[in-house]
Amino acid sequence: MFPTLFAITTNTLREAVRDRVLYNLILFVLLITGSAIFLGELTAGQEARVIVDLGLSASLVFGTFISIFVGVSLVWKEIEKKTVYSIFSKPVGRGQFIVGKYLGLCATLLVNVAVMGLGISLAELYVGGTQYIVPAWGAIFLIFLELTITTAVAIVFSSFSTPALSALLTFFIFLIGHFSSSLRELAQSLGSQGAIVFFNVVYYLLPNLAHFSFIANTANGDVMPLSLLANCLLYAAVFDGVLLAVAVLIFSRRNFK
Repeated sequence: MFPTLFAITTNTLREAVRDRVLYNLILFVLLITGSAIFLGELTAGQEARVIVDLGLSASLVFGTFISIFVGVSLVWKEIEKKTVYSIFSKPVGRGQFIVGKYLGLCATLLVNVAVMGLGISLAELYVGGTQYIVPAWGAIFLIFLELTITTAVAIVFSSFSTPALSALLTFFIFLIGHFSSSLRELAQSLGSQGAIVFFNVVYYLLPNLAHFSFIANTANGDVMPLSLLANCLLYAAVFDGVLLAVAVLIFSRRNFK
């Protein structure tokens, strides 16, 4: 089981690394981080703060693009090219296929956010903002955890839908995940019982990605508490597990004929 899973994971990682889109996105994020140095010079000594804020925000945005647009095509590409027939003719289960694809893209995202984090750290060293480097890596780890959930959502939709629709639905989940708390509070302030019930269901059923947002705190110089890191790790692990189980269940029932 594990050798097969490892083979699918490494093969997915190699395919993602060969994708030029990933290099372009990383290059663009590094350029944004570099431009933050020059932008920071216009903010009266706030160079380090601007760099960490803009750099982390760019890492989240473009990491999300990677997880969505690469994630929704992982399964569909194998079906479109009909390579699933040769894959499943071997002792490879559909669950192993889904989990391996997911882990391969997560490994790719880990490399990407690490490169982005390195770019932010180098920029901070350049401007003398060393006090932001360690907190920034904590925020980067939370960004990676959020991206694992976004990737799992993309895998779920791609297991039964087209890439275009899967990307759109995953993007909606991403937006709702960041604003579900605010929508829930708005419904409570309006006093509408129907709205309260609806947004409570959304809040608890869909992943609350706002839990992983520590960018503004990092820019303000706050140090991430270990309890927050542990809670986010547990939250991501539970949601990733549930979403992957759903994806495997749907994909195992899919007919390729």
